[in-house]
Amino acid sequence: MKFVDIVLVIISSAGLLHGILFAFYLIAFKKKKGLPNLLLGLILIFMAFRIGKSVMLNFGDGLEPIFIFAGLALLLLIGPLLKGYVFSMTRPNFKLPRLYFLEFAPFVTFFIVSLFVTKEWYENSKWVIVVFSSGLIFIYLHFAFYIALAWRVYSRSRKKHLQDVQTKSQKALFNWLKLLIIGFMLIWFSYVLNILDEAVPYVLGPIMYSIVIYYLSYKAFQLKATDLDGSIFKPNTNDQLFDEISKRVVGDKLYLEPDLSLTSLSKMLGKSTQQISLTINQYAQRNFNDYINYYRIQDAKKLLLDIESKKYTISSIAFDMGFSSLSSFNSAFKKFEGVTPSSYRRTNMA
Repeated sequence: MKFVDIVLVIISSAGLLHGILFAFYLIAFKKKKGLPNLLLGLILIFMAFRIGKSVMLNFGDGLEPIFIFAGLALLLLIGPLLKGYVFSMTRPNFKLPRLYFLEFAPFVTFFIVSLFVTKEWYENSKWVIVVFSSGLIFIYLHFAFYIALAWRVYSRSRKKHLQDVQTKSQKALFNWLKLLIIGFMLIWFSYVLNILDEAVPYVLGPIMYSIVIYYLSYKAFQLKATDLDGSIFKPNTNDQLFDEISKRVVGDKLYLEPDLSLTSLSKMLGKSTQQISLTINQYAQRNFNDYINYYRIQDAKKLLLDIESKKYTISSIAFDMGFSSLSSFNSAFKKFEGVTPSSYRRTNMA
């Protein structure tokens, strides 16, 4: 075997092994063992077997026809699993419908037929090309159909929640699903290229899979996708809670209180600090401190430009706005306005 072939085998096999390890982590070791992680784990396992067939066919000698046909059949499993995964990630309390497993009928049929494929028939029958080509076209069209269906489910769900104020988790989930589906598009395209043009190396598919699986596993942990599911789309009353927060903090000008904290506000509203913090993050797109300081700075700007208030020092304005020190006032002011309070006053009062 040439050195280049050895490198290609290592690259292809590394991605395959990584996919299997990631799958076992999701199924066996992940604390949150929900339906989405189970489906994603199964997708990775079956995809690994499919890619393994490609690696053996490209670099091995005399691969039995039964393995070739059975490996192709696995793609008929991945499509329905991908669709189920996207549904489970975008719908709260999602359960697989009773008729869902009928979608595996093409796989069962093709797999059973592959068990009867003999080496003699594969090498000598004049019908091999017709049967193999027809099966290959059907399998890749079937896979393309389910990728398109998964994209449609993702797009509809994203459009449905586009008008809502999305949480960080919801944004991360949509970002993850988009990357996942695009990844499968790239894998599908790399194999189709090989069918359409024999000049394209067959090993392109396994290599593309390795690149995609390494990237997706990195993004899955970065976006914490394995901790997410459709439950993040459950209806909640956070909008009402944010209205109450705004009424107290902004309407009653509680932001001017120097001792206002997340704890004191949560006690005032009878909610947990975590719920208050998440609600402010979701609707104000700021953390608690920035949310409070934003309104303090708006009032401070008015005082800095008020001719009658010109006699007041910046320090006195800072303390009147609820800041505990001049330095914290300067830092907050510069964060929102890009300049220090003294520069702001000097520029706008000139």
